[in-house]
This record gives sequence, structure tokens and C-alpha cells, in this order.
Amino acid sequence: MRILKTLVTSAAATALLATGALAQDKQLESIGISVGLLGNPFFVATIKGIEDRAKEINPDVQVTSVSADYDLNKQVSQIDNFIASGVDIIMLNAVDAAAIAPAVKRAQSAGIVVAAFDVSAPGADVTVMTDNVDAGRKACQHIVDALDGTGDVIIINGPQSSSIIDRVAGCQEVFEANEGINVLSDDQNGKASRDGGLNVMQGLLTRFDKIDGVFAINDPTAVGAALAARQLGRSEFIITGVDGAPVIEDELAKGDSLIKASASQDPYIMAGQALQMGYDVFMGETPEEDTVLLEPKLITSDNLGDYQGWTAAR
Repeated sequence: MRILKTLVTSAAATALLATGALAQDKQLESIGISVGLLGNPFFVATIKGIEDRAKEINPDVQVTSVSADYDLNKQVSQIDNFIASGVDIIMLNAVDAAAIAPAVKRAQSAGIVVAAFDVSAPGADVTVMTDNVDAGRKACQHIVDALDGTGDVIIINGPQSSSIIDRVAGCQEVFEANEGINVLSDDQNGKASRDGGLNVMQGLLTRFDKIDGVFAINDPTAVGAALAARQLGRSEFIITGVDGAPVIEDELAKGDSLIKASASQDPYIMAGQALQMGYDVFMGETPEEDTVLLEPKLITSDNLGDYQGWTAAR
């Protein structure tokens, strides 16, 4: 019995040594990145965060970045292309909170690690994102405070990724907790873009004679909403958003912008951390936590000087 135990132990040790040797021989060679909209500076910063961290791991790593343009079918095709090309890790900014699940499963079945960032993706190996519920809460609490708890407000919604769903949920939680707040609209899709925010807000301004506050699910949407207000000569309301983008820094610095606050994110840190966690899984390590939420901070004209934005030196 003792001899058998020794033999088994020796075999196990040999297997562990072999596994360790294989792990040491593994090399991160290729990464595929699919983001919601490559034209958004937020995603430009995420890609830089991934690339910088990846180059630290292997200077010769091949990184391919593509834009899904918030089109589920397009993103599914991108994932299938990454599978066909045999990438080691897929960095995924899922454009749909649920329907992307089969594509994630196909990638994992092919031995590819899937690391989600900014939004969750069903079944992803690891996820790093802002606490988007809290971001929605903070941005909408700013509206409530500015209105002393009474007024007519609007939520400009967006594509149904998990981050946007969570931001709206956090905002609705705050508005519902204040009886004096009346939500005029919360289901219009501004497509998370400036043009989308512009088009939606033009319609809402035509529909409603008085608006006191607007929550936009991201900064490009907020900028579009502010542009619509200027075009139609409306200035009776304030706007808040989520991102802390460079364009919002400019808006807050003006002093006379309708945009008064944004719950900030750090896309560079977020995506780089997701890549590192994905790499750890690729190397055979099990993360202590597979999901990490980063705390957002509300940026206003009052604290803008202390804000380290997306373009700050790293």
C-alpha cells in the first residue's frame, strides 16, 4: 500500500512537472479585440490599454482590433473569424448582454480564453468593468440634487449591452426614490453615439415643452443631446452622462455648458487589467475573482482640475 502510494505520488509529481513545463513553454502570440464602436474615444483607449499590457508580456504579440458597430451579427462573425485564425485570447466588448453567449461558448470550445471588458458577456472567463449601476446612480443623483428633488426628467437609453442596462437601472433607482421626479421618457435608443443622441433629443424636445434634467447613458450621447438643445434654442435643463471622456472635460471647462457632470471610467486601466487576467487564465491560473468592478467617480466643473482623464500620461 505504501509502495503504491509512492508510485502514485511520483506519477502525480511527474505530471505536475510536465504541466509546469508546458505552461512555461506557452507564449501569448495573438489577441483579437472586438469593441462596440471603434470611433468612440473610449474604445480607442481600451485598445491602447490592451496593446500596452500585451506588449509587456510579449513585444511580438499580434493584436487585431475590429469594430462591431453595435451590430450583434457583425460581432458574432468577428468572433468566428478570430476562432478560425486561432487567436489565444479574445478581448470582448459585447454589444448584447445575452445573445453573444453561443459565440463565447464556441470560442472557449476551441481553447480560446474570452476576457470581457466594459460590459459582461455570458460565460466569459474573466470580466473587468466599471460598476455601471453606481455610475448611473451618481450621474442621476446629481440631477436630483440640482433640481432639489422635483422636476421632469429624461433618460436617453442605448444599445442593450450590460453596461447600459446597468446604468439605466442605477439611474431609475435614484429617480424612483424621489417622489418629486417625473420621468418623461426612458426608452429612446440614442445608439450610444453623438448623432444618435442628437436625433433622439431633437424628437424629445419637440415632444416635451419643459424638461428639467437629462441622463445620457454615455458622453457621446450627452454631447449629441446638448447639440440638439442648442439647435432648437432650449436651455432650461441640465445633462449628465457616463464616461469622463475628453470631450466632457472640454464641456465642463466651459462653465456654460448644459452638461454638468459625468460618472467617469478609466478605459485604459480597465481593459489592460482584463487582458492581464485573461493572460493568467491562458497560462493555467485560476483567478481569485473572475469579475472585477471598478468604482466610478463623478466629474464636475468643481473637481475637474483633480481628474486624470483618458489622455493622461501613463
